[in-house]
Amino acid sequence: MNMHKRLTRRTWRRRAEARPDEILTAALDEFIVSGFDAARMEDIAARAGVSKGAIYLYFESKVAMLRALIEREVAPIAHRLEAAAEAGIDDPAVTLRQLAAIVASALGQPHIFATPLLVASLSGRFPELAQDYRERVFFRARDAIERLMRRGVALGQFRAVDPAAAARAMMGPIMFEIIRTHALGDKSPRDGDWLAVHFDILTNGLAARSAQS
Repeated sequence: MNMHKRLTRRTWRRRAEARPDEILTAALDEFIVSGFDAARMEDIAARAGVSKGAIYLYFESKVAMLRALIEREVAPIAHRLEAAAEAGIDDPAVTLRQLAAIVASALGQPHIFATPLLVASLSGRFPELAQDYRERVFFRARDAIERLMRRGVALGQFRAVDPAAAARAMMGPIMFEIIRTHALGDKSPRDGDWLAVHFDILTNGLAARSAQS
């Protein structure tokens, strides 16, 4: 095989291996612009630079694409939260701030949060899609935070709160910011450092009484 043929084969292989990712990027862009229902396979194919038939080699439907987007765009955040929680299990108060910082750092990336917003909008019609999201993202993040809350109580850093309720109290304002920013389009900077304020309130509310005095 001459050099030209070897280079052509390597180029083709890289292109073929990259296609699913390119198709997913094109699909997300089309879902954002046109909406999930109005997005057409031929338009996604045009964005990806492939034929409509080529899409079906990788994804049988738009729902399959959205499942793959959950894994590509959002699940890595849950994985990072789990890893950070495990690494910082002996200092829950500091680690909770680190977890919130991981989520907050992603707030400025609309393509990440477009996926959960799409899932939420379709959950009534595709409950299995919502279940996938809960299992692959939400439950993992929630459980990591609950473990830290429980550990903080055991170490005496936190007062005896319900770990599940405390985890929801932590996540609620962050979810509000995601909705405000990415669903409602409110980009106003007037709030200041909302995350610092949120954690000032949260950590003072969680702190064991002896630590507060």
